Amino acid sequence: MDNKVLLVDDEVSVLKALQRSLIDEDCEVFLAESAAAGLKLLDQHAFKVVISDERMPSMSGSEFLSIISRQHPEVVRITLTGQASIEAAMTAVNQGEIYRFLLKPWKETELKLSIRSAIEKYDLEMENRKLLSQLRIQGLKLDQSQKNTPGLAGIDRAGDGSFVLQDLNDDEVAKIMKECRVETPKND
Repeated sequence: MDNKVLLVDDEVSVLKALQRSLIDEDCEVFLAESAAAGLKLLDQHAFKVVISDERMPSMSGSEFLSIISRQHPEVVRITLTGQASIEAAMTAVNQGEIYRFLLKPWKETELKLSIRSAIEKYDLEMENRKLLSQLRIQGLKLDQSQKNTPGLAGIDRAGDGSFVLQDLNDDEVAKIMKECRVETPKND
């Protein structure tokens, strides 16, 4: 299962209750009883979402999520806390760059919707990164073609959207198509 979610809380009863809340969700749930244990799991698995309690011994949730933000910026981070202070919320948002802030006791529907939304956010951002990478590669190929065939950047489009290649003979067009790995259309 690709939808891995990490739950971090120093109270085992809270972790178990969260896990029960998510039993019917399309995700694989991992539990950590401390920030240190959570960081170890992050080194072993590709999580999409991390939900952390704010008040934990030895490291606060804000500090933990801040580390995740630096080491695993793609992971969507959510804070869960029983302390509803504005200061705690601001610290979590500013340091951990969190996606959501949930209060204990949580509402099961809100928890599930937050996780679904976080997974969707993760997936969309990964798809965007993939498309940007492909776009950069295509841009590099176009730059290389421009170097090999000066004047290529001055390509115009016809009214139907097709490319108009002026001052290029058939051999030059064939060379460009080969470099861009475009198949030559076959006549029927």
